[in-house]
Amino acid sequence: MQFEWFVARRYLRSPYRPAVLRLVTLFSILGVSAGVATLVIALAMNTGFRETLQDRLLGVTAHVSLTRPGSEIHDYEALATKLAAIPGVRSVTPAVYETVLLSFGGQALGVVAKGVEPERERRGDEALQKIVAGKLDFASDADGIEALLVGKQLADDWKIEPGDFVTLTSPQGRLTPYGLIPRTRRFRVAGIFDSGFYDYDKNWCFMTLQAAQALAGSSNIVNALEFRLDNPERAAEVARHAEQIAGQGYLATTWMEQNFALFRALRLEKLVTAIFIGLITFVAGLNILVVLSMMVTDKARDIAVLMSMGTRREQIRKIFLWQGIAIGFTGTLIGLTVGYAFALIAGTHHLIPLDPQVYAVSYVPFHPSVLDGVWITLAAMGISVGATILPARAAAGLLPVEILRYE
Repeated sequence: MQFEWFVARRYLRSPYRPAVLRLVTLFSILGVSAGVATLVIALAMNTGFRETLQDRLLGVTAHVSLTRPGSEIHDYEALATKLAAIPGVRSVTPAVYETVLLSFGGQALGVVAKGVEPERERRGDEALQKIVAGKLDFASDADGIEALLVGKQLADDWKIEPGDFVTLTSPQGRLTPYGLIPRTRRFRVAGIFDSGFYDYDKNWCFMTLQAAQALAGSSNIVNALEFRLDNPERAAEVARHAEQIAGQGYLATTWMEQNFALFRALRLEKLVTAIFIGLITFVAGLNILVVLSMMVTDKARDIAVLMSMGTRREQIRKIFLWQGIAIGFTGTLIGLTVGYAFALIAGTHHLIPLDPQVYAVSYVPFHPSVLDGVWITLAAMGISVGATILPARAAAGLLPVEILRYE
C-alpha cells in the first residue's frame, strides 16, 4: 500500500476528527452523490423522451417522402419500382393524403385521411400492426360502404366502436348547377389502431387508396411515395438519390427534416439540463475544498511532524490529493448507483404518468446511457480532484519549524 494512500485513509477514517469536520465531509459526499444521481436521472429522462418519440415516429411515418409540389404523381407504380432498387430501401409505397372533416354522433373534427394499399402498407407502418379492436379488413360491406380505420384516442373520445358509420367530407368539392358542393362519403369503421403516439391516434384515419382517390375526386394518382429504410439514419442519402432518379420537379424530405424543431429542442434541453444540474456537482466540489482546507488547519502539527521525519512535500500533496479522490469517488459511486437504479426501475414500471395530450406519451420514459455515465463520472472526478489543488498546495507549503517552534 502506498504511504500517501495509507495516511489519507487514516485521516478520513479517524474517529478523533472534530465533529464539524466529519459533518462537512459527509455533506461533501452527499453533495457529489446528489449531483451525479440527479444528472444521471435527468439525462436518462431526456434520452428516453428522444428515443421514444423517435421510435414511435419512425413506426408510423415514412423515413423518406417523395412528393411533387404543385402537382400529383401519375405513373407512380413505375416510379416506385425504380426507386425500390436504391440500396438500403426496404419498401416504397404510394399514398394519398387529404385533410377532411370526420363527423359522428353530432361531432365533427378535422383529421388526416391517408389512402394506402393495405398489404404493402401493413408491412411498414406499425399502426396497422396494432389493431386493438375490430380487424384489418378494408373490404366493403354488403351495401357497398367502404371500410375505415380510426385511432384509439379518437375512438375513446367519441365512443366509436367497430361497425359504426362515420361521414367524411372533403374540401375538394364537385361542381354542380348549384355551385361547388363538398364531396361527402360514408364509411364503416372496420378497426381501431393504437400506435402509442397521441397526435397520430387522435387525428389520423386509414382507407384504401381507391377510396381516398374517390373522396378527393381524382383519378389513379397519388401525392406521395413513402420509403421505409433498413437504416433510418441514411435517410438524407437516400433522399438525394431518389430526387436524382425521379427527376426535376420532385422533392424528397426525410423524417429528420419533418421533425427538425422537435429533436433540436430535445438536444438543447439536454445541454441546458447538463449545465444547470452539473452546478450541483460543482458546489459539492467546493465542499471538498472546504473540508480539505479545514483538515490542513486541523492537521498542521501532524503534517509538520511528518515533514520533520523526512516526508517530502510531494508526498504531503499526494496525501490530500488522495483524500479528495476518495471523497469524490465515494460520492460518484453512490450517485451512479442511485441514479441508474431509479432510472431503470422507473423506466421499466412506468412509475411517473403523464398527460399524453401534452407530452405525446403516457409516462416518463427513462433510457439510461452508459456513455452518459462515463462522462458524468469523469466530470465529477475532475471537479473533485480540482478542488484538492489549493488545500494540497497549502499543506505542502507549511514550514515545520514555524509550526513546531512553540510545541
